[in-house]
Amino acid sequence: MTQKPPNHPEDPRTLIRELAEQYDSTNQNTYITIYFNKNEDPQYFDHREHACASALNTTEETNFHTTMERIKTYLHTTNATYGAIYASVIHDFFKTLTLKTPIYNALIVDTSPYIRPLARILDEWESFTLVLLDSHTAKIIDIDLGHIEKHTQLLKDIMNKHKKGGQSQARFQRLRKGAIHQFLKDVIESLEEHHESHIILAGPGTTKKQFYDQLPKHLQQLVLTTLDIDINNENRLIQESFKHISSEEQKATTRLVNHLKKEILTDGLATYGFDHTLQAAQQGKIDILFVEKDYKVKGCICEHCQIVRAGPIKDCPICGQPASETDAIEEIIEFAERTNATIEFTDDPFIAELGHIAALLRYK
Repeated sequence: MTQKPPNHPEDPRTLIRELAEQYDSTNQNTYITIYFNKNEDPQYFDHREHACASALNTTEETNFHTTMERIKTYLHTTNATYGAIYASVIHDFFKTLTLKTPIYNALIVDTSPYIRPLARILDEWESFTLVLLDSHTAKIIDIDLGHIEKHTQLLKDIMNKHKKGGQSQARFQRLRKGAIHQFLKDVIESLEEHHESHIILAGPGTTKKQFYDQLPKHLQQLVLTTLDIDINNENRLIQESFKHISSEEQKATTRLVNHLKKEILTDGLATYGFDHTLQAAQQGKIDILFVEKDYKVKGCICEHCQIVRAGPIKDCPICGQPASETDAIEEIIEFAERTNATIEFTDDPFIAELGHIAALLRYK
């Protein structure tokens, strides 16, 4: 069983799709998922480990204890305060993820990794790039999942004053303007090396406007807003940026819900309710999945046939193998992740009225 070295961290957006593809085709509870917060109850996992072990059959319990030993070794050696572990000895699978945002402790034993908490984090913490600049200083800060991932600073010694008048003054202004233009061009080149996430421009004066006008079109389209503020207070700027990103995310979700309403009214590319949304997810039709926050449905799954039903099912109706209990909404989320659908967790009352889950479709 191998583990990615700590200096090569998993990209959560790539990892979640890999996790969604993992399952035990024999319907055995062989995958352990742990979300940990070292600031919470240190006895939590001991309590859960004992309870889970007592609920497993002999084969599952053997895998469980062996896998838990590997997990506990990792937990004792990692410096991360928050994180996730997805593991199974039987499937030679061990993936870890360091998180920068608080999360509740959880230990889940199932036929596949439990990805819902990770999907919700990815939905609620959008990545963006904060560009702080004036005429001679620029800072490019990449924010990913609420944490600074990369910080680039550029400086340019540009003279601000010239004592002579006449032609010398005019020449000085032309040179200074050219120097600022070149400096902003250098900032743009550095910005283009970063991943293409949303951009927030911040700083005093008119340099932001000049910088925006110099941006190529594909970067202009990523700019969400500009903040007229002193660039030396980075913490305040980051907090203000979080507020703006959160507001924009809420507006975007509202627009998507309104689009869903229109598609429903016109009998268009939309579906809703558990059964219809499940069917669309299994068929790869979902473009955007809406899930009411914290909504769960007790159900069963046959991992061999990928049959999911709400409520209890003793045996799979296709292959006859025993089905496993599951959170059926988790299974829909996994189907959606496998086909690169976007997942929106929301408290919008319209989604609750539709049956707590709905989707915009790629096709009917």
